[in-house]
Parts: sequence; C-alpha cells; structure tokens
Amino acid sequence: MKPDAIWKGLLVAVLGAAFAAGCSKADIPLLHADVAPPRVTTPAQDTHSTASVALPDFSSLVDKYGPAVVNVSVTELPAATQQMPRMAPDDPFWQFFRHFQIPAPSTPIRGVGSGFIVRPDGVILTNAHVVDGAKNVVVKLTDRREFTAKVVGSDKRSDVAVLKIDAKNLPTVKLGDSSAVKVGSWVVAIGSPYGFENSVTSGIVSAKARSLGEESYVPFLQTDVPVNPGSSGGPLFDLNGEVVGINAQIYSQSGGFQGLSFAIPIDIALKVENQLLKSGHVTYGRLGVTIQAVDQGLADSFGLKSPKGALISAVEPDGPAAKAGVEPGDVILAFDGQGVDQTNTLPEMVAGLRPGTQVTLHIWRNGSTKDFTATIGELKDETVASAAGGAAAQGGVGLAVRPLTPEEQKEVHVSGGLVVNDVAGPAAQAGIEPGDVILAFNGTPVKSVEQLRALVGKSGKHFALLVKREDATIFVPINLG
Repeated sequence: MKPDAIWKGLLVAVLGAAFAAGCSKADIPLLHADVAPPRVTTPAQDTHSTASVALPDFSSLVDKYGPAVVNVSVTELPAATQQMPRMAPDDPFWQFFRHFQIPAPSTPIRGVGSGFIVRPDGVILTNAHVVDGAKNVVVKLTDRREFTAKVVGSDKRSDVAVLKIDAKNLPTVKLGDSSAVKVGSWVVAIGSPYGFENSVTSGIVSAKARSLGEESYVPFLQTDVPVNPGSSGGPLFDLNGEVVGINAQIYSQSGGFQGLSFAIPIDIALKVENQLLKSGHVTYGRLGVTIQAVDQGLADSFGLKSPKGALISAVEPDGPAAKAGVEPGDVILAFDGQGVDQTNTLPEMVAGLRPGTQVTLHIWRNGSTKDFTATIGELKDETVASAAGGAAAQGGVGLAVRPLTPEEQKEVHVSGGLVVNDVAGPAAQAGIEPGDVILAFNGTPVKSVEQLRALVGKSGKHFALLVKREDATIFVPINLG
C-alpha cells in the first residue's frame, strides 16, 4: 500500500527532503543605540536619479552591526572504524574479515558557517547543524582575531546552538521582534557564504510561519535573500538594524540559492538560548495528537463555516489530549485563548509551554463547540502536535468494503474498521485506494458495512472518512456533488 500524489497532497503542506542546509558542516539583548534606518532616496529627492524605483541603502546597518557577525569554522573527525565489507557467510574471506575492523580515513572533515554575537562577553548564536558533531570550533571576527569556541548547548529541533568564546567588550547585534515582521518588508543577511566573511545580501520577507516538516516546531520566516552554503547561522536584519531571524535553510535542487530561504524567528531562538544557557538542554511541551490542515472540502464535511483550525486525525493513547477527552475528528479552533487559523501554528504553541501547564482547547465537534482542559506533557520522542501529513457499500461513493478479521485488526492495531476491496468514483478521485482501512465517518467510528451505508445515506454532499494507510491516518474529504 503505497501513498500516491493525491494522498500526499492531503497532508499539511511542507517542504521537506529538498532542503539543503547552508553549511558543510543564545538571549539577552545587550545592545547599542539604534542604528539609523537605511536611507531611501526617491527620484524627486535625487536630481541625479533616473530610476523610478526607490531602493534602501544598507551601508549604515552594515557598518554598525557587521563587526558582530562572525565566521564559524568547524573540524569534525571521521569515525575511528568502519564496518567489515558486505559479503556472504560462505565467502572464503568472511571468516577473516569478521574478526577485524577496518580503520577509517584520518583526514578531518572541515566546514564553515556563520554566527553573531549577542553578548559582549562572547555569547554567540548560530545553527545547531553548523556545529553538529564538531570536535573543534573556531570563531573568527572581522578584525581577524580568532578564538576557540565552546559549544554551550545545541538543540536540533529548533536548529539553534549557543557558542561561547573567552573575550570581553565585543560588538553585539541588536535583537528585534520577529512577530512584528511584515510580509514584503526588506531584510538583510550578513554571513560567510563559501567562507567569504561578512558578505551582505538583501531581499524581502516572502511569507511567515512556514512549516518545513512533520516534526518541525519552528514557524520559519521565508525570504528571497540569497543564503548560500556557509551563511547558515548568520543574522537576518530588518530595516531598523534589528535581528529578526537566524538564516537556517534553503530550498535547492543544486545546493545553491534558488530564491527560497528560511530563517528561524529570533523570538524562538532567544527562548532556546535562555534554556541552553541555564541548563544545557531545551524542554518542549507535548499534547499528543496528529493534526492536518482543514481545507474547504474538510470544512464542508465537518460543518465549519470556513476552512480553519487543526483537524485531529489521531490521538496518542494515554497522552495529554486523550486524558482531556479529545478524539479523532475534533477540530481545534483555539488553543488557550489563541485562535488556530493556520494548522502549522499549533505545534509551536504547544512546544513553547512548560510541561504541567494547563490549557483550554476550544474544539469543534459534531456541529458545535466544546471546551476541554488538557495538562501539557513533556516531549521526549513522542508527538507534540505533529502535522501529518466482501460486502459492498458502493452507492454514489464508489467504495467496496468489508470488515477486518480479528487477525487483521491486530496486525494494523485497530479496533473495528473496514478494509477497502475496490474503489471508484468520488472515493477514487479523493485518493482512497484498495487496502486502505476506513476507521471513522467524520468523527464517528465505523464498525460495520451497514453502519457506513447508513451514515452515507444520512449525509449531505460532503463528508470525510478517517483512513489508515500503513502507519499514517488522515481524514479524506469526499465530495458527492
């Protein structure tokens, strides 16, 4: 049972495997006076200008804060040994090689990235992937001084790392408010692309709150600023000279810049920095649900006036949400008083809370709203609130289904449900395939063919089926219109 393109299109939109990290291989705003905003010259003000488009001048910003941007060089030693060559047990050399490990090449692996100083005593922010696995980290300032850096802490989930060098009275950046950034506004990146220190590029903010993976808890800022390999970990400035993000990833098919760059909002990075400086690790909250985006088809199926909220397609047994009474098919409209207009904002809301915090979930269920109280758990390897991505009941739906045998129920870890034998019409157009297991009709668990037939008969033109395929469960909207 292999998901096809239609199935994948139903998951929360993400940009996943094609992201290339911009490198080969924390939060106390101690800051200088405001830098003067970049000067904008209009044709009316500049008698020598023949252009009709006004462009900002970033020179004052670069002069003031460029010295606080550093080059980060890392050295990673390869593994000490390699595994024995693959060969069959009857190979004459198998008995010989199985007693030995082969030394790996001793040539160090070198990489380069960027970072920026946030405290004059040498605290530096960069990306976790820049220093991941590094044995030695060297920070080079714009005045050519070099320092061996200590990795205070690194958090892979947010891709934020904190470095510390032994120095005083260092230049620092000014930290801003990433929540105030507007789409379409100018931003400037300073970094070390391909090792060229303090290189400056500019562009605009293309979008906010981008989710780049099922387990991503960072609402990335998307820009069209050129951020090439080596610029990872460098600051993203707004026009006021304030850092609003850490350049982290690019979308690329070649390894170079293609107009899609992503930055970690500085508000998120500073929360991570505070925890790393205090304890060396970061704690995330956990709700224990799998969610998907609500499109127009799902909104029609569940009776919502507009496509908004986070649709719960799975609830972790004995997790915080399950203990609160949350069920698959519920739509979270608000989380602790904050509206959930976009699905990908919920994971960040949950992850940012301390374990033990009580929150109110405002939920749409069976045509009306209800409030539930949940106690946030602690994320380890569990799900926070991840985006996920024969008898016949044919009628106008196009489904031929049968109940699962007890053995099949054990195999797929479900109770009840109907397996799809054949599919056509609206169900096939929606992406349902033979072998899929139908678990629920809207939010009602399905136990028999007769029950499914009755539910379809009572429904309107729009409804949703909760379908399990391999290890994924997702609501599939069906349109009979």
